[in-house]
Amino acid sequence: MGEVGYAKSGVGFPEKEQGGLTGIPFFKVSDMNIDGNENELTIANNYVTDEQISRRKWRVITEVPAIFFAKVGAAVMLNRKRLIRQPFLLDNNTMTYIFNHSQWDSDFGKILFEKIDLTKLTQVGALPSYNSSDVENINILIPTLPEQEAIGTFFSTLDRHITLHQRKS
Repeated sequence: MGEVGYAKSGVGFPEKEQGGLTGIPFFKVSDMNIDGNENELTIANNYVTDEQISRRKWRVITEVPAIFFAKVGAAVMLNRKRLIRQPFLLDNNTMTYIFNHSQWDSDFGKILFEKIDLTKLTQVGALPSYNSSDVENINILIPTLPEQEAIGTFFSTLDRHITLHQRKS
């Protein structure tokens, strides 16, 4: 996957910086549990201001869409992934895969990523974990961009319908 994108780990997010309600979303694993974030992260529990970003020297990820997932701890074993379409930051228990947009349709990329079992990458230790090179070393075959767009549109529409149906239940 490293030939068609790259993986990037998150950064430390001190507790005293958390709790903001406006600014750039700072996503954590728990944000995947928020209603409305079942397929795509659109809401965060924490936002940070430009002042915080500057003071902490954080680098906002602007190469979106991207895929968000856990990289350390028990959450890794849940193997959940979410699409992000807005600039963001992510904490150090998470990672993002950033698409080379000239080679990927992001909706197709999300579908493909859902089929990859990241738990197979985990390293032995006190906590399950993996690193960016583990993700980038995954071998994949991807169809042409027009084929990706057709497949991605079909499945993202299907996902939206399923999510709406589940909310009604």
